[in-house]
Amino acid sequence: MKILVADDHPLIREALHHLLHQIDSDVTVLEAWDCESTRNSLVQHADLGLLLLDLKLPGVGGMALLNEFRRNYPTLPIVVLSGTEDASTVREMLSRGAMGFIPKSSSNNLMLSALRLVLSGGRYVPPVALENEGGGIVETPKSLEALNLTDRQLDVLKLVAQGKSNKLICRELGLAEPTVKIHVTAILRALKVVSRAEAIVAVNRLGLFSTVDS
Repeated sequence: MKILVADDHPLIREALHHLLHQIDSDVTVLEAWDCESTRNSLVQHADLGLLLLDLKLPGVGGMALLNEFRRNYPTLPIVVLSGTEDASTVREMLSRGAMGFIPKSSSNNLMLSALRLVLSGGRYVPPVALENEGGGIVETPKSLEALNLTDRQLDVLKLVAQGKSNKLICRELGLAEPTVKIHVTAILRALKVVSRAEAIVAVNRLGLFSTVDS
């Protein structure tokens, strides 16, 4: 498996190079140091298994690259690495399709656990993302049953939790976009959240990922 580390700091790339080999001794670690070298690496390595993306990558920046790569490489798992770890930034990156957000202050063990989760098809959400703007914990229903969602809304929830846009959900479920928007609105209301990023956090808190992915 190939993993691309896109970060402009050589020491971080070197540290991650050693850490990633603990996931699997056969991992091939590739490196990029700015936006252009990251783009080139994705073109040259179509079999890339994971991208670790620094938010402050020189060039257009990691956020713009995340948007670009989600459009051009929709199946590639992307995990954001950042020294910025406020709740709003984390939720924003998740809403844009990142499969995880790992603060650079994280321990090696936590980072390994998070990456293993993503590689197994899950999504890693750091604890800070569970905080609301007032510093408290976002309150959500305690079970899947408590959401009272229809079967079709659960189908939509599954795809929202995977970070897919309304247009992609339309294609996968054969629904009109206005219908998808209605379902998403109902899902946000049921989860007692106001954004798709917060919905993803709520799904993780409820432990619904395995449920909605089954």
